[in-house]
Amino acid sequence: MEYIIDLENVTWERGNRTLLKNVDWQVKKGEHWALLGLNGSGKTSLLNIINGYEWPTIGTVHVLGNRFGATNVPELRKSIGWVSSSLQEKIYKTDLTQAVVISGKHASIGLYESVSKEDLTRALEMMEIMGCQYLVNRVYDTCSQGEKQKILIARALMANPQILILDEPCNGLDIFSREKLLNSINDLACLSGGPTLIYVTHHIEEISQVFQKMLLLRRGEVYTSGRTIDVLNEEALSSFFEYPVSVEQRDERYSIQLK
Repeated sequence: MEYIIDLENVTWERGNRTLLKNVDWQVKKGEHWALLGLNGSGKTSLLNIINGYEWPTIGTVHVLGNRFGATNVPELRKSIGWVSSSLQEKIYKTDLTQAVVISGKHASIGLYESVSKEDLTRALEMMEIMGCQYLVNRVYDTCSQGEKQKILIARALMANPQILILDEPCNGLDIFSREKLLNSINDLACLSGGPTLIYVTHHIEEISQVFQKMLLLRRGEVYTSGRTIDVLNEEALSSFFEYPVSVEQRDERYSIQLK
């Protein structure tokens, strides 16, 4: 399996709107990608296609070597973790944090299965990886926004996914919570045998060097893709945003300003 995500000429139309157009994107195992685009650029549409919640009007989709249309997509989704801020609102507020994490094994909202000692041990290990093991036995709704995001990422890891999609995970976080979460994500990216990460954002300052590759999406089309170091520069981003910007790199992170 050369690519774990392989999109070829993917176009998705809904009514008289074209939400994605001629998208080609290939991701190899072990590559960590950042997906950058402004609001309305098609990021969520692309994620829905990858997860099999929507089907392209034209084009082919292969995920983890499985061709959509010839595979059991619900079963395949068990190998894909998808964490977004909107998921926070669906979790039962009174559940204990470790129960939220364990529910990721069953891809359920709430825990309805019996919990084995092995399940609890793995949940605590995933919480430790995310640096939130101190939250054990806390009620989920008493956690901060940043803590909730860490719990949800630990929940996604519970099923040992091969792909982990982080969909604007820093949305709504203050600068201190954001940095703590980004440090935990960087540690996760460096784990041997960990999942391939897809980090979705419209904030360049969140992108660190653990994300070696970038895809720029604009108005439903791939503007460019390639090595992050080649993509995050003033010329490329000024053209991408259709507005002159300046880009600086400091401490392995990037910042952008309007000129």
